[in-house]
Amino acid sequence: MKVLVQRVKEASCSVDGEIISSIKEGLLILVGFTHSDTIEEVHYMAKKIANLRIFEDENHRMNKSILDMNYDILSISQFTLYGDAGKGNRPSFIAAMKPKEAKHLYVQLSTILNKVYGIQTVDGAFGKTMDIALINSGPVTIELEK
Repeated sequence: MKVLVQRVKEASCSVDGEIISSIKEGLLILVGFTHSDTIEEVHYMAKKIANLRIFEDENHRMNKSILDMNYDILSISQFTLYGDAGKGNRPSFIAAMKPKEAKHLYVQLSTILNKVYGIQTVDGAFGKTMDIALINSGPVTIELEK
């Protein structure tokens, strides 16, 4: 499981020119799954995201988590995180989990972030072509992998 975490001032997801989800300050997470991922990886990653200290405290040090700040998360499914362009110029996506299984884990991640950690989490449109707009704050971008 891979998650690209971006600290944002705002972010939105559009499908066919219509905004379907958006947040103000918080995190934009791009989420990808591989064949061996299970609910255990999802629980681990939810805990890691919830407690990741990438927001500034009063001394301008990254010392606060999204839980401390009471911000929201925009979660976007991103199978291309498992793209491999090591051979040639066209990426291979054979390491990415099949859509049916990936969607189940993707939904579980948002559910856990919301119900276990109390973080308002909105999703993109799984399996659709999406346009993602964001203002990256910092910029701060962290890659997590389990």
